[in-house]
Amino acid sequence: MAEKLMKYADATKKYDVVFGLETHVELCTKTKLFCPAEVSFGGEPNTQLTPVSLGLPGSLPVVNKTAVDYAIKLGLALHCEIAEWSQFARKNYFYPDMPRDYQISQYDKPTNGNGYLDVELEDGTVFRVPIERAHIEDDAGKNTHVGGADGRIEGADHSLVDYNRAGVPLIEIVTKPIEGAGDRAPEIAGAYMRAIRDIVRALGISHARMEQGNMRADVNVSLRPSADAPYGTRSETKNVNSFRGIEKTIQYEIRRQAARLDEGKEILQETRHWDEATQTTAGGRVKSDADDYRYFPDPDLVMLHITKEHIAEIEAQMPEMPRERRNRLKAEWGLTDLQLRDILNADALDLIEDTVKAGASAAGARKWWLGELSREANAKGVSLEELPVTPADVAEVEKLIADGKLNDKLAKQTVAGVLAGEGTPDEVVAKHGYKIVEDSGAIEAAVDAAFEANPDVVEKLKSGNMKPMGVIIGAVMKATRGQADAKAVTKIVMGKIKG
Repeated sequence: MAEKLMKYADATKKYDVVFGLETHVELCTKTKLFCPAEVSFGGEPNTQLTPVSLGLPGSLPVVNKTAVDYAIKLGLALHCEIAEWSQFARKNYFYPDMPRDYQISQYDKPTNGNGYLDVELEDGTVFRVPIERAHIEDDAGKNTHVGGADGRIEGADHSLVDYNRAGVPLIEIVTKPIEGAGDRAPEIAGAYMRAIRDIVRALGISHARMEQGNMRADVNVSLRPSADAPYGTRSETKNVNSFRGIEKTIQYEIRRQAARLDEGKEILQETRHWDEATQTTAGGRVKSDADDYRYFPDPDLVMLHITKEHIAEIEAQMPEMPRERRNRLKAEWGLTDLQLRDILNADALDLIEDTVKAGASAAGARKWWLGELSREANAKGVSLEELPVTPADVAEVEKLIADGKLNDKLAKQTVAGVLAGEGTPDEVVAKHGYKIVEDSGAIEAAVDAAFEANPDVVEKLKSGNMKPMGVIIGAVMKATRGQADAKAVTKIVMGKIKG
């Protein structure tokens, strides 16, 4: 039975929204958090294992130093206090896809705590998201349910378990309760998650590909009558793995909870699951409190000692952060706020910057990635970076245009050839014989033919009406198979009109 929902505008007007995010970021280390098993996406099931991965008796964990250093990097980026001493703890409850039946996480002594992240919204508003902690833990494996609809456990007759992911290092970033967002809560959540993705990619600590499970979030939402009232009972929607899904989850939960509160019904403290197909959340299990997990220090692992000197060493290696980088590039490229937003929405900033580094102008690079190539990516249903064309290819095409060897039409045909797998731009040009017609005699003959075929247009041009100039240029380009230089054609036409 469908849940009753209140209109979103009414819900956010009547109730104060409080939300929080628990973001799981999978680290791109070469090996797992506590053993030397390889970490890679898409491997054959149950091939990336060691006795520690399988929880075999007598196997002992050894901490991956790189994972700890990655956690320190993230802590610095999130303005966290980095603990000199931190500790791993066992979080006890049954994981069907984690053979030792407990997760190694951090509890009361996390590596990073008490930070914040300023996120910029589309209208330029900056909202500060408070960070409670960013702790290190290992991931569970993966269950595949067979026989049910859409891979769900309901109706399945058996399940398959892949332990390749068990033990992969994660950082869980837990926000404090986020207050004061009002009806912009979904937008703020989306902006925050995108900022986290950009930061971990800039740091080089995670691929942060949500479709591969590198990054996902548990979404907590509660409502209260007013901003000075105690927090309401929260729901926690688990493992949402898309930005839009996170935004929609918050919006839906606000509407659902508001409708229940309006009818005097109880909000259960429970886990829920986002269903992309129905755009709704569904109830799962009653949510446990921390006490139910029976945390205690892992007796097989000593405490982590992170010295100020080591933090300073890592801090010296920190790259430019995404927000500062965006502001720098905006100034260097002379972009407006809207132009920068278009680039960010297309996820094209890295591609454009790499194209500029390869020799293209910022305007030229932006034209290609937001124009022809965006249309191609949309048509194929892929991201820009998945297209079979590189920033170096785009820069090479721009150079051919700048050198007067290609016009816009030939350049588009060249890029089409690269996308079709015909080789580099130079190879495509050589294969098809693309080149601008430089023979002024041939161009003049084509102009004369266009004049003869369009006497009415010629009269208008001679009288000073330049609007139909495109008719003549189009006829010349057709006659030269698009290989004439438009500027040269215009110059010859103007000479004949004035002559």
